[in-house]
Amino acid sequence: MSDGSFPRPARRFDSVGFSEIVRVRNRVMELLAAGQKVWRFEGGEPYMNTPDAVKAGMTEALARNQTRYAPSSGIPELRKAILSKVRDRNGIPADDESPVVVNGGMHGLFAAFATLLEPGDECLMLSPYWTPIVDLIAYHEAKAVLVPTEEARRDGLAAAFARRVTPKTKVLYWNNPANPTGDVFSRAETEAAASFARDRGLAVISDEAYEDLVYEGEPTTAIASLPGMYERTITAYTLSKSYSMTGWRLGYVIAPKHYQSPVKTVILYSTNGVSTPTQWAAVEALARGTEYAAGWKAGYRARRDRLVAGLQAAGFGIEPPRAALYLFPKLPAWLPQDSRQAARTLLDEAKIATVPGVVFGPHGEGHLRFSFSVPEQMIAGGVEALAAFASAAAGR
Repeated sequence: MSDGSFPRPARRFDSVGFSEIVRVRNRVMELLAAGQKVWRFEGGEPYMNTPDAVKAGMTEALARNQTRYAPSSGIPELRKAILSKVRDRNGIPADDESPVVVNGGMHGLFAAFATLLEPGDECLMLSPYWTPIVDLIAYHEAKAVLVPTEEARRDGLAAAFARRVTPKTKVLYWNNPANPTGDVFSRAETEAAASFARDRGLAVISDEAYEDLVYEGEPTTAIASLPGMYERTITAYTLSKSYSMTGWRLGYVIAPKHYQSPVKTVILYSTNGVSTPTQWAAVEALARGTEYAAGWKAGYRARRDRLVAGLQAAGFGIEPPRAALYLFPKLPAWLPQDSRQAARTLLDEAKIATVPGVVFGPHGEGHLRFSFSVPEQMIAGGVEALAAFASAAAGR
């Protein structure tokens, strides 16, 4: 009981935080409401609109009155399209029942963790990491065990994982390409992670939200496509980044036979499925393959490179990342070295909105995250404001 008069919330929420990125966004909204100009780099959305052909897919479904309940795991047409995509493009030997349609990547990850984690379990994950993951793990009363990415790449993934594995370790969370760093793990590194999971008998939750946003070098390897890995991997995908459909809340998971029933049960009792006309838009999106992302890459690269150059000129430590939508530079000497304080300083004094690196785990301290998926004029103005603020700070 909380005060003797009504029941307290479930104790699982005691260890679950609320997104600090949302807090940054709320502060930005306050400044905008007060008439301030803010150079916004705190977000994580594609810079372009949803393609017209995808929107037409929903419009046509509405005209056909396809607005009734759909099967909670997805309409057959979409599940068939997903199955073809993951077999052909990702090389995953998925069975006919493996695709489950979900309300965005977050919902898919929630279903995956709910399927696999019990109180007291441990989940290995590289750090820095996408902020909500540790809270998803905590919600299920399990423990996130952080493995510094820098150490893993220096010493080898297997060695870094082995130092932290215990009898309670059950799951490896694998995010490739990675948010917030834009790191891309090579096929050899992915094979090393897969080998470790097989040798230790671990399940894998693979988060592949940025699979189509790799700008240079080889594409990513789906860990579930490697020998012996489909059977132990739940893979989460989203249409948000590949098709600029963030607000549509649409994704899918690929689950092997022995995990399908729990995943489908989570979907049934959380949302009972995804909006039917929205699923028809997804059918149209997947029919286009990588067409849109391929066409958008030049714009992403130009934005990335211009923001990298501006950050380097202002003293930040940064090289262009190979993937995703973000830069994760080291703080310059002229800013506070506490990333929360640095972010507050930039927002309050220069009206530049970023996300503190520590939000992405202790190994993100000393960094800020900037999104380069913004209008070109936002980058131009933000770089100019940053240069002016850096010059003033250096002269203090």
